[in-house]
Amino acid sequence: MPSTPSDPPGPDLTRLRAHLDGVLPGTVTGPLRAELIEGGRSNLSYRLTDGATVWVLRRPPLGHVLATAHDMGREYRVLSALRDTGVPVPATVHLAADGDVLGAPWYLMAYVPGTVHRDAAALAALGEARVHAIGTALVDTLAALHRIDPAAVGLADFGRPDGYLDRQLRRWSTQLAASRSRELPGIDRLHELLVAGRPDSPAPALVHGDYRLDNVLVDERDAVAAVLDWEMSTLGDPLTDVGLLVMYTELAGVGGGLIPAAATAPGFPRSAELVARYAESTGRDATELDWYVAFAAYKLAVVAEGIHYRFRQGSTLGAGFERAGRMAPVLIEHGLATLKGH
Repeated sequence: MPSTPSDPPGPDLTRLRAHLDGVLPGTVTGPLRAELIEGGRSNLSYRLTDGATVWVLRRPPLGHVLATAHDMGREYRVLSALRDTGVPVPATVHLAADGDVLGAPWYLMAYVPGTVHRDAAALAALGEARVHAIGTALVDTLAALHRIDPAAVGLADFGRPDGYLDRQLRRWSTQLAASRSRELPGIDRLHELLVAGRPDSPAPALVHGDYRLDNVLVDERDAVAAVLDWEMSTLGDPLTDVGLLVMYTELAGVGGGLIPAAATAPGFPRSAELVARYAESTGRDATELDWYVAFAAYKLAVVAEGIHYRFRQGSTLGAGFERAGRMAPVLIEHGLATLKGH
């Protein structure tokens, strides 16, 4: 995974070393070095090493933070719960739930080697058969996640499935209000259509909340080595994950930095194949998926506005944030078109 030069803003390595020596004595054996792992647009990930071992440190953004959007404890809990399931995740190492060390909660997890596929040309170079295998592994892993009994892994109280979609609609409307700094034509209409057309949810499942190709690591066998970025995970309507995956596939290559082009590589399964494979694997009815695709577009438009807000404040870290604001209108248009709202 690409990263920026050592000693970036975020982790105070002196304080971090002292803390780890206290809670995990003998774990760190040399001077710590940190590199920001590029690609994230929300929580920050750093490659941390003492020269002998490599870890990944996760923490919230440095600036404007929306309430409930960057809960390190939830990420750590779900990763720990899934460790011995069929869903591959990095092993958890340590959670610091307060801000005493780095000024914000953070956690440490094992480093998992693998490739994050964002670039279409790099993925296409693998050949159509391998690209197709990666796409099917992606949807098969999602189906495996949704087949897990939350109670069996200690996550029975990880969310409130009843009324999940209504709360999601209210939550993202509130998030938009907190970050809205300009006119966004059509976004209120999209929200109205989503509220009016809300479907009845199927049986609840553990929901990732941001499931897509560039939120997984792929190994040399074209299998999913680890599912990353669990900050939005909860118990809820599993079709929200499917709708998001479809939306990312349909808008791949549109640009703006939020939607990588990798899914345009020849051989990557189209939306209909992904949905059919998921439905066959889980037995779930996906006939009302258009609503979920439109909701995914609305949600990502709100995320884009949050990034745009932080970028205008000068509190983003890394490259590409200046493009996020241009994606919101594209996403709004896609959501409206999916619902035949214009």
